Amino acid sequence: MSVGVSWDPSAGTSGGLLGIARRKKGVDLDLVAVLMQGAEPVRFAGLDSLDPLGNGSVVHSGDEQTGAASGDDETVHVTFSSVPTPITSIIFVAAAFKKGSSFERANNVSFKIYDATGGNSQQVADIWPSLLGAENANAIARAIRAGDVWQLEVLDRKGKVKQGDMQALLRFAMG
Repeated sequence: MSVGVSWDPSAGTSGGLLGIARRKKGVDLDLVAVLMQGAEPVRFAGLDSLDPLGNGSVVHSGDEQTGAASGDDETVHVTFSSVPTPITSIIFVAAAFKKGSSFERANNVSFKIYDATGGNSQQVADIWPSLLGAENANAIARAIRAGDVWQLEVLDRKGKVKQGDMQALLRFAMG
């Protein structure tokens, strides 16, 4: 399974040279997968942590800082059969986490969920957040271990986190 976040840089309400400069600079949104052991967050994939378990079972594609990439700008790939047993759930969150970034400064924001069962990757959900509101975070989905299988729940839960505060991001993810 994979979760992807895509967005395009925006000039905001600026035109002319300022608008061109803002579009070129882009905006930094972040995709983070929070790995839970029961009720406790114990690892995360995203920002500067690309393979938090060290076995390739949860891998982040890397921090895209402008939104200028084609397709999904950031992706987390999960191979559930390799996730260690102590991990009981994984919560996927997209946020305008770094200071100065916001969903409002990005265009065409999209959160996608892909199923790779059987070797073929197929999009199963595409969430487009509302253009209204001042939220800067979205809990996209949660994968929950149920014995030997994992169940996926689409959350699409919006909220606000203090930018740059990892504790706030983790508390938001936990709901």
